[in-house]
Amino acid sequence: MIIYEATKTEFISDVTNELLVERLYDSYQNKIGRTSKSEIQSWENSLQRMSNVMQDKEIPDDSAVAIEFKIPNTSKRVDFLVAGHDGLQDHVVIVELKQWSEVEKVTSKDALVSTYLGGGKRTVTHPSYQAWSYAALIHDFNQNVQDQHILLDPCAYLHNYRKTENDPLMDPHYADHLEKAPVFAKGEIQKLRDFIKKYVRFGDRNQLIYQIEHGKIRPSKSLQDSLASMLKGNDEFVLIDEQKVFYEDAFHLALESIKTNKKRVMVIEGGPGTGKSVMAVNLLVNLINQELTALYVSKNSAPRNVYASKLKGTIKKTQIDNLFKGSGSFTESDKDEFDVLIIDEAHRLNEKSGLYSNIGENQIKEVIHSSKFTIFFIDEN
Repeated sequence: MIIYEATKTEFISDVTNELLVERLYDSYQNKIGRTSKSEIQSWENSLQRMSNVMQDKEIPDDSAVAIEFKIPNTSKRVDFLVAGHDGLQDHVVIVELKQWSEVEKVTSKDALVSTYLGGGKRTVTHPSYQAWSYAALIHDFNQNVQDQHILLDPCAYLHNYRKTENDPLMDPHYADHLEKAPVFAKGEIQKLRDFIKKYVRFGDRNQLIYQIEHGKIRPSKSLQDSLASMLKGNDEFVLIDEQKVFYEDAFHLALESIKTNKKRVMVIEGGPGTGKSVMAVNLLVNLINQELTALYVSKNSAPRNVYASKLKGTIKKTQIDNLFKGSGSFTESDKDEFDVLIIDEAHRLNEKSGLYSNIGENQIKEVIHSSKFTIFFIDEN
């Protein structure tokens, strides 16, 4: 889902004529249904700065601009995208916008910094890592990006942040992340323009923003191969007796549901030791191998961590994290956003989500809403 899309010329005109906030607000109301103008006005400073960035004659007038792209499979949004062509390939530049004015290095942990947010100091991901991880998620789960070889080029723009000598944001501790996604700060507007122009020398010939927004969610081949290898190398994932019977029922019912576009829910009940989790992981792997969008969901992190640990070293952590999700991850999902959601230990689901149980309406309702086929594994005891 994208909140705003325009050409470069249209975007600059909307900012110059003070129309952008109103249009963002109207789009939010239509697509999401809840926001406030004050929330959107908080972006105004950042988007004014991006308008200044885009006012470079060498950035094509017909390059495409998008604001607030919601990454499927997550609740995260990409702040700003610029799409075009470099003469050989299609590119989409991803710009993570930050209004930070100061940063402290977090020494012992990878890709973390400390900054002031919401009235206090908080530890968060380094902007380079955040921008890169968003690009990686889109690549790993967007079929159009994979099939059409759309290249994603992430960066971060901290327009209120002035770099200093021995700057903590640029510390060698973060060198790997900075190489993947450079950070541009106050006074580096021309460097950011040059970064965009490196990839966007011509306009958006192939409706790249549309292609990304409407790309089917499908894990990349490397994810499929890693999961299949995990199963082959672990005897504990072999299905026996009733497990196999129920697995086949669930697998073929899921395929039928997708084929006929008919929403279905299945519940499998069994006590401890009956192999519910084994069935869940087999379903995850084999549905993904059918090029369906399937996720493993549980309230508790422990079972997710077990399977994620078996994949460690084969694929990136961001890829693993986006196959194994918490049950509170679907409060803002679109209807039928996923093909299949596999809910393990479903008897542990909460009504509401969030640290204070004040987010969303009902987790069971939300996972059913979010997928064409939902399977709940429960232990009624």
